[in-house]
Amino acid sequence: MTSQRRPYFDEHTEPVATRIAAGLHKIGLAMKQQAWQQANEEGLSATQGQILAALVEHGPLTGTELSKRLGVTLPTISDSVQVLVQKNLVTKSPDPRHPRASLLTPTKKGAEQGARARSWPEFMAGAVTDLSPEEQRAFFTGVMKMIRSLQEQGLVPLSGMCVTCTHFRPNVRAGATPHHCAFVDAPLAEDQLRLDCPEQESAEDTARQRIWEQFMRPR
Repeated sequence: MTSQRRPYFDEHTEPVATRIAAGLHKIGLAMKQQAWQQANEEGLSATQGQILAALVEHGPLTGTELSKRLGVTLPTISDSVQVLVQKNLVTKSPDPRHPRASLLTPTKKGAEQGARARSWPEFMAGAVTDLSPEEQRAFFTGVMKMIRSLQEQGLVPLSGMCVTCTHFRPNVRAGATPHHCAFVDAPLAEDQLRLDCPEQESAEDTARQRIWEQFMRPR
């Protein structure tokens, strides 16, 4: 009696999760290379470009706020800010909320460079548009779930996402806009959820878990 041989790729294929991780690593390398190249062309480091982009997008911030938003250590932020101040790209002023802290504001030249730095990841948009609308929606949902998992593990900053926000009301109605944003009192569709909302306020641990469970509830 001859044994049934398993197909070759049943024995020689890594799990899908492993292959997805490898693919994301390749994408991450491409984004890192692109950021390095464009920052170098602007005479900046990648971190300096990220700081300017954040200040353009969110307005004046403290070093601590930048550290939390960018997921970069405070000493690294401080070193980069010092260079940006020397280059006349950022100014410091007293923070009325915290007397011992300084608000960082881009100069006109800094704002121009920050606006350009915000466009650094846009080269990826062309690749994303090669996906069908259905594939884009599925991919966006997957990315959102992965980021949330990394946030809960403390590996990326816990900020920006609708699904971790105290203002988010998931699955409160039927139809094309099942979610609701209490901050602006407006309905939200699945593909309108944000990954980096400037008004986001992270919910407390218990509430955040409850929001996520309600969001994941089958509809």
